[in-house]
Amino acid sequence: MFDIIPINGGITAVDGIYCDGIHCGLKTNNALDLAFIYSDTMLDVESIFTSNTFKAAPIEYFLKNTKGKQSNFVLINTKNANAMTGDRGINDVDEVLSALQAKFKNIKNPIFSSTGVIGQYLPKEKIISGFNSFNLESKNHTNAANAILTTDRFNKEIALRVDIDDLSFTIGAMAKGAGMINPSMATMLCFIATDANIPQNDMKELLNECTKTTFNAISVDGDTSTNDSVFLFTNRKSKAYNKEAFKTALEMIMKKLAIDILKDGEGSSRVVAFEVINAKNQIEATKCAKALSNSLLVKTALFGCDPNWGRIASTIGASGIFANPNTLKIYIGDVLIYECQKIHFQSEEKAAKVMQMEDFKITCDLGVGDGSFIAYGCDLGHKYIEINSDYRS
Repeated sequence: MFDIIPINGGITAVDGIYCDGIHCGLKTNNALDLAFIYSDTMLDVESIFTSNTFKAAPIEYFLKNTKGKQSNFVLINTKNANAMTGDRGINDVDEVLSALQAKFKNIKNPIFSSTGVIGQYLPKEKIISGFNSFNLESKNHTNAANAILTTDRFNKEIALRVDIDDLSFTIGAMAKGAGMINPSMATMLCFIATDANIPQNDMKELLNECTKTTFNAISVDGDTSTNDSVFLFTNRKSKAYNKEAFKTALEMIMKKLAIDILKDGEGSSRVVAFEVINAKNQIEATKCAKALSNSLLVKTALFGCDPNWGRIASTIGASGIFANPNTLKIYIGDVLIYECQKIHFQSEEKAAKVMQMEDFKITCDLGVGDGSFIAYGCDLGHKYIEINSDYRS
């Protein structure tokens, strides 16, 4: 048996984890734009990155130089993705991290993570100058969570304590993301720290499993970033560990942060779960649910609170899976609106009221097998176009 209790402190709720966010000149108006996470002991690291072929320079640098090694520091800048910058971008990462280690001798194998505009060279001089403001004894998790935001409207943090008999371990995390969200691991970054005595193999296994039903199950706009990254760190300061308990807590943390990203979707006003049941198999259920969460026509119908089930049916039929209109049922909330060739016109008014809610579920029962999956999406409206038509200014 185990208990999971929400606690304060974000990522710094974990013993030995420190962080802060400062202004180094990447953003205007003295806005926070550079963050760090520091551990007073070495951390084991597991990671998952974007499936985009054009991975950003910090990811390429990590895969070449840091993967498989312990680390005790993460540096995160906003406003500049350092993506599509070629060898120069990778060399800039190396120069910044070398300057960091020259200033702080106790930093080992630092990790760099970036988010922001693609196709601009890293303003490394500003970032390096920011090191003068770093206090490695700070636990200002709110500043750190704010400093990594781009178009986000709010920061995203969570911490849990897991009690197992007389022992306990803690997991804390922060994330950012609002647009360019279609992780195939969203622009999204996530950093998770724990003191659990978790084996390295379990770190890899559980991070991969929980990603499938959380960050890999959300879509704001169907675009996969060059910088998507999820990191899991442990210092093993706690003697406690239970695989089932850790997986439950990790999935809770990642689900909360993933839904926060959807709630913060650029201009979004509602979050929708797309549940596909009784598909031919789980693979086809996943494919169908993700097609629904990515559909621009479905997203705009959500924005208008329009129970246009035809767009849902059309997306299912175009998704490339086995489906049959004779066995298909579509529910908006608990309102049955299409049933095996029968159109429930009288249900549209009730369905429209459901769609005015901030969060609800659309269920598609394909009636052809036993596969199921839930993907998550949000509406798409005028604000998204406004933000992304003027993103670089």
